[in-house]
Amino acid sequence: MTTALSAPSEARTEQRKWWALLAIGLAHLLVVIDTTIVNIALPSAQHELGMSDAARQWAISAYTLAVGGLLLLGGRMGDRFGRRNTLIVGAIGFALASAVGGAATGPGMLIASRAAQGVFAALLAPSTLALLTVTFSEARERAKAFGIFSAIMMSGAAVGLIAGGALTQYLDWRWCLYVNLPLAAVAAILGWFVLPNPAGHRETPLDWTSAFLGSGGIVSLVYALSEAATRGWGSGIVLGFAGAAVVLLGAFLYRQTRVGNPLLPLRILADRNRAAAFLTIGSVAFGMFGMFLFLTFQLQAIMHYGPLPAGLAFLPFLLGNVVVSMLLSRRLLPRTGPRPLLVIGMLLMAAGMVTLTQLTPDASYWGLIMPVELVIGAGAGLSMPVVINTATGRVAEADAGVASAFVTTSQQVGASLGTATLNSIASSVTASAAGLGVAAATVHGYAVANGWGAAIIAGAAIGVGLLAGPKK
Repeated sequence: MTTALSAPSEARTEQRKWWALLAIGLAHLLVVIDTTIVNIALPSAQHELGMSDAARQWAISAYTLAVGGLLLLGGRMGDRFGRRNTLIVGAIGFALASAVGGAATGPGMLIASRAAQGVFAALLAPSTLALLTVTFSEARERAKAFGIFSAIMMSGAAVGLIAGGALTQYLDWRWCLYVNLPLAAVAAILGWFVLPNPAGHRETPLDWTSAFLGSGGIVSLVYALSEAATRGWGSGIVLGFAGAAVVLLGAFLYRQTRVGNPLLPLRILADRNRAAAFLTIGSVAFGMFGMFLFLTFQLQAIMHYGPLPAGLAFLPFLLGNVVVSMLLSRRLLPRTGPRPLLVIGMLLMAAGMVTLTQLTPDASYWGLIMPVELVIGAGAGLSMPVVINTATGRVAEADAGVASAFVTTSQQVGASLGTATLNSIASSVTASAAGLGVAAATVHGYAVANGWGAAIIAGAAIGVGLLAGPKK
């Protein structure tokens, strides 16, 4: 009799877990999709709002900077106040900021709303991975759940480009922001009913000084890299902000070794495989998000694709990512350990980006861009599930939030630094090649910047190979 009654109860528990995965996935999709959904809309938004080329980048960087700079604090807030609570509050705030951005009447209002989106994304994002870790503890279901989540994490960028293209072409660029409202509402309401609600650690203090030092250092560094495009690498402003970044980030790291409850406990970096996972996602984001921006303008401004065709042109990346992530990565990890999957995945992505150095104004989508996207997507699908599983595994419960936060921190900071650095390189190369004509010089800038992105990822792959330990 007891067995008969317990079977339906166990079935309901299992079903609740997968509903929880849906809520978690939707919440995290908000964070990732907004890294790129505005990319496709940028040409239209720039024209309507009278935005300069320099301000255009900040419609992206304001978001990624706020997310990357505040994620560690957001992780600690989740540890203190309860992760379900911070996810729900973050989703609601994200929706409100998106509504303001959609109603923007000028560049300043749009950029400010994007920064506000980043603040609330920094609150909800750490909770997603921490809740996923708590919800799925059995090895087989954990591997499946993390495979699905990693596909969302890496494919969200491509989904954002596709959705942004459809919304911009058939409705208006503002709907690239308004679309977040129903997604956030479903994530918050569903999360309230199905997510586990582990008690927060109210005794955990919030280290605001570390938050200021870390965020200030990241913002200073990205601003310096961004201004290098127009002022030059020897500019006093560029050098001043770069120097401030070194000082602030150095002070941040020093403080983490001295305070009793650090914002980033350095012990989470002591595990070699976990440190390799953080290096992987940061370097991959550095190269890939700049590539997404360049390909967006290559497709629209150079190859004259409309917003929707330009978005759909990223489907091969999505296909390669999802297929490899779901069919290969989760099966290979128990057999091989993390090191070979991380290194091979990164080298595939670097190879794809090196091929993009062949971009020209007359480049063929089917002959060049589409095959490259498949290769890069496959590389992401091979390595990203390993990153998430390795970075969050074997972490003390009290550090689960901050470890989860550092995964997304690494991604968002890498994306911010990569977008700023590679955009500066592309702009400098374009200016020096002005004699080739506008289109040829612009695409030459994209090609050279992609080569630098590939070099960063390949170099990081070597570092990961040396850092990651053998199979455990």
